[in-house]
Amino acid sequence: MTSTDVNDARQAQPRKEARKARLPWWGKLPLALVVVFALLFLGSRLDALPGLGDFLGEETHDRTGPALLESIQDLDRYEAASGNFQVVVDLEKDAKWLPDAIRGSRTLYVGAGSVSAYVDFAGIGPDSVTTDEARTSAAIRLPHARLGRAALDPDRSYAVSKERGLLDRLGDLFSDNPADERAVNRLAARHIAEAAEESELTSRAEKNTTSMLQGLLRSLGFTRVSVVYG
Repeated sequence: MTSTDVNDARQAQPRKEARKARLPWWGKLPLALVVVFALLFLGSRLDALPGLGDFLGEETHDRTGPALLESIQDLDRYEAASGNFQVVVDLEKDAKWLPDAIRGSRTLYVGAGSVSAYVDFAGIGPDSVTTDEARTSAAIRLPHARLGRAALDPDRSYAVSKERGLLDRLGDLFSDNPADERAVNRLAARHIAEAAEESELTSRAEKNTTSMLQGLLRSLGFTRVSVVYG
């Protein structure tokens, strides 16, 4: 064996020892998880540092195009009352076999919105209004008041807290809409609609419609005006 072969053998031995000292991929997994946890924790605490929030702050630019008118609908109804409602939504989603720290979410959301009550005038025909020969009294028959759809107010609705597991946070990193709140919005709208059904909103709408029609017909010379719903 020559001296060159001896030197090559000596250089190859440390290389083999270095390859043996390397950790397998599964041995690096705990270290990767620690790094991910540290980045998530650091990202949630950067705004708390004085001055750093302004340095890393975001700038908002509104590049929205003009709104397009899609359709126009004629409304044959009289909106006689409107109610403002507020509900606190507590929505929790759990995985069946995983702890909440790994997979799961809980959102506490305050939803504020309004529901209108209206009387439909579209079905009113000649038989719905009767008057006497002297045109001093009139009787009007109308359908009962109905409720419109619950409309959430984005200026008064907000998320109080959001708790997400590790897998949910990682999924948000690759999501096109990580702050999606459609689920809590739909749930808040449903609870507001149920609250409107249990309120006296429709009866108030019928009372206000009666007052409006009585004032209108009395200005036309009618002295007795009765409005019946059903």
